[in-house]
Amino acid sequence: MRVAIALQTLAVFFQAATAGLLLSTSYGETLHGVGARVMYGASMLYVLAAILAWRPGGGTPRPILYASGFLVLASVQVVLGIAHIPSLHVPLGVLMFGLSVLALGRGTSKGPTANGGAQPQESGP
Repeated sequence: MRVAIALQTLAVFFQAATAGLLLSTSYGETLHGVGARVMYGASMLYVLAAILAWRPGGGTPRPILYASGFLVLASVQVVLGIAHIPSLHVPLGVLMFGLSVLALGRGTSKGPTANGGAQPQESGP
């Protein structure tokens, strides 16, 4: 899941960079369009990773809700971009980047085990 969230965060950041290129170069639109497809694919990968991480362990399905919510935001973002509504497209992109960084921070702060990565201590001689 960490890889999927990291890829998604990187893709959203790439979108911010290419948005600036969109305004100043002839190839910015092409890069932004390709980046949009990669970002959307990364969002779908995040949903898939959340489902696959949940099923074997039987843990909480909360990450699936977060990933699905992000995919909904990505869908709205694509529609706003195609409709050329920058007054909503840009702030939503900023929100999505913040949410993705937050998810990445949460994912990397947790260890590989349920107790935060700490190994259980044996008691007694």
